[in-house]
Amino acid sequence: MYHNRPHVSDIRAMKQRGEKISMLFVTTAEEAAAANAAGIHMLSIEGRFFDADMRAAAGECFVQVGLPYGGWGRFEGRAVATGEDYLRAAFHYAGIGGDAYYCAASYDIQKLLCDNHLPVVGHIGLIPSYITWTGWRAVGKTADEALALWKHTQKLEEIGVFGAELEVVPDRVAKFLTENSSLVMLGMGAGKHADAQYLFTEDVCGYGKNHKPRHGKVYRNFAPELKRLQNERIAAFKDYKADVDSGGYPEAAHSVTIKDDEFEAFLGAVQG
Repeated sequence: MYHNRPHVSDIRAMKQRGEKISMLFVTTAEEAAAANAAGIHMLSIEGRFFDADMRAAAGECFVQVGLPYGGWGRFEGRAVATGEDYLRAAFHYAGIGGDAYYCAASYDIQKLLCDNHLPVVGHIGLIPSYITWTGWRAVGKTADEALALWKHTQKLEEIGVFGAELEVVPDRVAKFLTENSSLVMLGMGAGKHADAQYLFTEDVCGYGKNHKPRHGKVYRNFAPELKRLQNERIAAFKDYKADVDSGGYPEAAHSVTIKDDEFEAFLGAVQG
């Protein structure tokens, strides 16, 4: 359907040619459609937001789907999510049209996905699902931490991972990791040398309510317009309620009529 939609081989080729890759995190079909219209290369969509409508809206964008375990997923009554859970979820999203699958679980689980020929995107640096171990801070600012990031990168490469979100890592460390690994590095706060630059739509459009990251950049400030629309929505709801309370709604134009003879026939049948 989408003749120019890239594959993993195309994204890898972009890395090899040194082409910059643009990437956005989106949560709605409207955002996905806007990204497609703008020519954004890659989208990150959490599994809970990904369905056939989102895939259609994403058009020719390469879509990375976040697997639903280790943060927001359901465990179906089990204490832990198993590799089979991840595998089942990945194949489900593949059936909808996902192009790669984000997974920050154990090496064993990531390898299971890779062994089943699924393109996996891991995570290096500040990993939100492991935040209790690091806190919200840059990772890799000491020699020991930078070395740990390198070893993690090598392990991901060894098990067959396709790419990795490279989050809040010092720029020179990010440059070394990017240039010395086959992984497609999806940089978020990792400087200009990462293969891709990855931002959240809420930061790009200025309507985020969460912490504003150092690497975030607002290109359009939707916040005032969204506030205005919300106030207008509330006003419309108030007017509607007042109309209902006063009997002003519904009017005759909003009602369905029945011919007199038909209604009389109905009453006759009921009261017969």
